[in-house]
Amino acid sequence: MSPDRDAAEAQVCFDRALAVARAQQAKSWELHAAMSIARPWRDQGKLDQARGLLAPVYGWFTEGFDTLELKQANALLAELA
Repeated sequence: MSPDRDAAEAQVCFDRALAVARAQQAKSWELHAAMSIARPWRDQGKLDQARGLLAPVYGWFTEGFDTLELKQANALLAELA
């Protein structure tokens, strides 16, 4: 398989994971999927798209900011700013 095809298949899987997490209102899983989508977008220079996806999910949280996942999300958002 080509790297482009692998990336496209990964994108489809992450999009599906995001949709399932949203349907189940599983905010932690939604954050994880959003970060998995935002990282490649960051690398592709799609900073606005990545920030637009991740910021609302991160903004939902009101506690737990000392957890690894939220620390990583905050760091990623800082990179996207």
